[in-house]
This record gives sequence, C-alpha cells and structure tokens, in this order.
Amino acid sequence: MTPRTVHIAAYDTLADWECGHAIAHLRSGSYFRPAQEAYEVVTVAATTDRPVTTMGGQRIVPDLALAALRPEDSAMLILPGAQLWNSGEELAPFARKAGEFLDAGVPVAAICGATAGLAREGLLNDRPHTSGAAQYLAAQPGYQGGDHYREADAVRVFGLITAGPTEPVAFAREIFGQLQVMEPRVLEAWYRLFAYSDAASFPVLMAAGKAGDEDGPV
Repeated sequence: MTPRTVHIAAYDTLADWECGHAIAHLRSGSYFRPAQEAYEVVTVAATTDRPVTTMGGQRIVPDLALAALRPEDSAMLILPGAQLWNSGEELAPFARKAGEFLDAGVPVAAICGATAGLAREGLLNDRPHTSGAAQYLAAQPGYQGGDHYREADAVRVFGLITAGPTEPVAFAREIFGQLQVMEPRVLEAWYRLFAYSDAASFPVLMAAGKAGDEDGPV
C-alpha cells in the first residue's frame, strides 16, 4: 500500500512561505479527488531533542529524527529553503537523504536553498530542474547540471520537483500533480486562483470542495 505520509524537513531558518500551500492542502484534503484521503504531514529534523526556529520566528517541535526516516515509509520528502543551506554543510544530511529517496523511487520536492543542497550533492547533474537563478546553482561546488537547468516556475521530472523562492504556489501545484490528489481541471483552477486571483476558477473549486470547504478557499 502506498504510504499516506508526506515528510517535510524542518531546520533553523526555514523559509516559512515556501511550503505552506502544499502542506496545508495535503493535510486538509481540500479539493482532492473523491476517493483520495488527506495525508499525514510529519516534520523531520536532525534531532527531536529540541525545537527548530523558522526564519519568521515560529518554533516547530519535530516529529521524527532524520536518521529514522525511511523512503519506504513515505509518499514524498519536501525540502524547504533556509538560510542554513547557504552557510556551510549543516543541512547536507538532508540532501543525502533526498538521494536515498530518489534512488528508492520516492519523490522529492526541493525549493529555493534546498536546490543548492541537491546541487552540491550531485543530484541535479543529470535531472531537469530549476531554482531561483541559474547562476545560483552554478556557484555550488559539485554542480555540473547547467545543461539541465530550465527557466520555469517549477519543474517536475522523474519524481524530482524543484522551484525557486518566489514560486510557492507553482511548487505546490507540482507536488499535488506528482501525488495525483486533484483532478487535472481542479488542479488548474486551484493554481489559477492562488497564483493569479482568477475569479473564474472559484466555481470549479467550489464544485470540487469537500465538507468544510463551503466557505471558499483559504
């Protein structure tokens, strides 16, 4: 049976805005296909001995230590950006864990600074990807994937999702697409509403909404 748990990495200086759309909808099940259940969202940190503090000052008490995370127990690993991705190798174990997931055929979604971590680990050298800027990745030691860089809001290929820091909605769109939680028409409507405030998409979401969604998108 496919796991119904999505794991999201948690570390100090995590960029609060980058994964909110994705994890909120995965956990609530809003606008999912009728037969789809919501996912459990589990936070993973280097250790569970202490909370982590995000860039915005929120304190997160981790559910699971990174060493205990196994690809076979997960539907996806999400790696948010963080200032720490740009200041040494403290978060390198998370990039190595992403490599384990990809080797096991379990999807990985990385945004902003996390793409730099994957680049340093060599995970972008032969996979199409994007980030905040091509120059940002080109400056990372071990990165040789320039020919596979795409100028796009988000890229999803072979179970790897990447995006830059300005694209949390597109990032969520590709996560939902990878997990196939929404009908294509509903996913497009969701994206257009949250990315462009497209009022014409509102009725599509209302028709797809489950109990509890009657008051509209949140």
